[in-house]
Amino acid sequence: MRDKITKTDAEWRETLTPEQYQVSRQGATEPPFSGKYCNEKSTGTYVCAGCGEDLFASDTKFESHSGWPSFWRPIEDGNVGELSDESHGMRRVEVLCARCDGHLGHVFEDGPEPTGLRYCINSASLDFKPSEE
Repeated sequence: MRDKITKTDAEWRETLTPEQYQVSRQGATEPPFSGKYCNEKSTGTYVCAGCGEDLFASDTKFESHSGWPSFWRPIEDGNVGELSDESHGMRRVEVLCARCDGHLGHVFEDGPEPTGLRYCINSASLDFKPSEE
């Protein structure tokens, strides 16, 4: 991971779209099946929309039928952080970008092998860098 990124609220609002700001800085969730990367099939790397940190490789993406892009592991363990989330009357694990603390989504223990995990991530918190093949 590169150096930690911190910005003021005003700086985040300047650099992110309103939807990206709501999701990544305020912890909102985009409606299911509405995100631009939900059905993305190209080869490449999903990066943080806030800071550009590499988060997930396309070869770990799978069809979860949940309505959000889902991955079975991050590109590097240190690139994402986890935080206990007991909001909305549920116990979940929130996933954050370790570099800028942007909200990405949640991780659940109902994913495919080899990890058994499902990183359920908002498209609004991601950018996609296609491979140069």
